[in-house]
Amino acid sequence: MSVRVQAWGIIAGVLSDTDPSGAGVRQRLSRSLEENPGVPERALLEYLMESRRSESRSHPAPDVGPAHPALPVIPPKLAEQMDAIRSMSRISALLESRMLMTAFQPIYGLRDKTVVGAEALSRFVSDDGAAAELWFAEAASVGLGANLEFAALGSAAAAARDLPAHLYVSLNISPTSCIDPRLPELFGHIDLSVNRVVLELTEDIPDAEYLQFMAAVNPFREQGLRLALDDTQPTAGALSRMLHLQPDFLKVGRNIISGVDTDEIQRALAACLVDFSAQIGTSLVAEGIETPGELKALTELGIHAGQGYLLGRPSVRPQDWAGWNTPLDPDGLKRQLADADGAGAHPRGGAS
Repeated sequence: MSVRVQAWGIIAGVLSDTDPSGAGVRQRLSRSLEENPGVPERALLEYLMESRRSESRSHPAPDVGPAHPALPVIPPKLAEQMDAIRSMSRISALLESRMLMTAFQPIYGLRDKTVVGAEALSRFVSDDGAAAELWFAEAASVGLGANLEFAALGSAAAAARDLPAHLYVSLNISPTSCIDPRLPELFGHIDLSVNRVVLELTEDIPDAEYLQFMAAVNPFREQGLRLALDDTQPTAGALSRMLHLQPDFLKVGRNIISGVDTDEIQRALAACLVDFSAQIGTSLVAEGIETPGELKALTELGIHAGQGYLLGRPSVRPQDWAGWNTPLDPDGLKRQLADADGAGAHPRGGAS
């Protein structure tokens, strides 16, 4: 259902109400409609913003002057619907204007110390500077999550043309979007070869969708598509599912690798996952590597690949991508870590 159709539905419901206490609401909404003919979603948004401004003016400091009269309280359900319309309009505007771009973060093979792949991370051009995960969460809350995901996938596939040709490209996607008919359409219209694509699942596969998921991705896996499970949790259920799914990559995050060079339990846990991945023929990728000590320990344990701020920050600059074939320089890494410490703490570079 489009934003406009939903807006008309909310407006019709408000204007058809006969409760005398809501007369002021109906009058202001009618006036907003007259000022925005044919654009009901804008009328709703302008009404909502004016209501909020009026509410904030209704409680001024004592020495500012007489307070403006407060508007009638907006019914909770109507306020919720209006917030949803506002979110839908924000996401729709973002999609229409294509105000997103792609950053890539290098993934290093720890044995050969060269870049083997790159993870695509969405970056949004927005006035409020909202983080990528907030945009995706807002889009999902109003039923536009898949739309935003596919816009991000298209952006990443287009940007990947400037990556070194031998690198695989890891694209973050929800399992539900994998069964969306737009996925085969995407593969049919991009220049990126399927055998260079790794679909990195950002969530667990719902049991009710598992068979559909397998039916949707298996034809592409036969063409060379690879799968990665993100932020692997070493639980019995998760490990059992991995045996059946047979992903090409298991990605482990800070909950497992943090302190792997100093904590015996963390090291033992990482060693167990190394052994498990070897048994099922899957590559293990460590995310969020932050210190030379962690890098050294993970390499000694036999982790296949790694990424993190120590190894390379996400970048939107093709000139940065072009230099990722240079072998790792331990002294350079130490300097990079010192610079990062001097700048303060940083969030880990993960799916966004």
